[in-house]
Amino acid sequence: MTPPDPVISLLETALAEDLGEEGDITTSAIFDADDTGEALIRSKQKGVLSGVTLAAPLFGLVDKYFARHASSAGSAPATTVETYCADGGAVEPGKAVCRVRGPVRSILAGERTILNLIQRLSGVATLTAAMVKELSSGGGRTRLLDTRKTTPGMRLLERAAVRHGGGVNHRFGLHDMILIKDTHVKRAGGVTAALSKALEWRGGGSVPRVEIEVQSLEEFVQALRLKPDRIMLDNMSPKEIEICVDERDASGLSVELEASGNITLGILSAIAATNVDYISCGAITHSAPALDFHLAMLS
Repeated sequence: MTPPDPVISLLETALAEDLGEEGDITTSAIFDADDTGEALIRSKQKGVLSGVTLAAPLFGLVDKYFARHASSAGSAPATTVETYCADGGAVEPGKAVCRVRGPVRSILAGERTILNLIQRLSGVATLTAAMVKELSSGGGRTRLLDTRKTTPGMRLLERAAVRHGGGVNHRFGLHDMILIKDTHVKRAGGVTAALSKALEWRGGGSVPRVEIEVQSLEEFVQALRLKPDRIMLDNMSPKEIEICVDERDASGLSVELEASGNITLGILSAIAATNVDYISCGAITHSAPALDFHLAMLS
């Protein structure tokens, strides 16, 4: 499946950063255009895979680069990728996730770029999976959300990595959901003023969805009265979150509740015990450690 245009643009930018104007001069100095070989990309750690579907389009772009710069364009065979493990699958040390066959120049020129992407995205998927597992151990209904704290230009891929780890995506950007943060609230003159204006701007429909961040039980009560689609409970203790959940349930309203702020693996079970609908966590994208992979030439 061909990736969407923004992903292709990202791959092109990443390759251009590495290849520059002169290309991989080390590989070009040692290997001829028609030298072919095979390589395996293997995991060096236990975790959850994400990004392996980028291998085929990336090496295809590398082939195109060499074709444009070769004196006999089209003489080298195409690079092919055989995938052994799907995105979202579990990996262990030594597990091969794909085999790459084709010109040695293409394999080695694209090596670092594809490894960087798979390592970064698998790190996001792995941390997400660890948090989802912690949530599910309590048997509650709480689901894990990502945030907009993503690497610039990589949001589409990092959101996919969150899904591969079992998480749920929040809004994509500023354009597809109204999310009233504390900065909006302060400038607008309070929760009631800000939320009232947002709901009035939306009109009588249900799109876009409206969410508001509150920082106290008093602000929560004000927001609940106006019935937004979701209320974000920012930096509240598990006890305060439980009070909000109970009050929402007693009201009979279908307003979703999202806990947020300084979310760590250690506090997840306590928050999930409140039966809040969602927990949003920026760390799964902005602080996920990379999962280590390597490429080994076979011939």
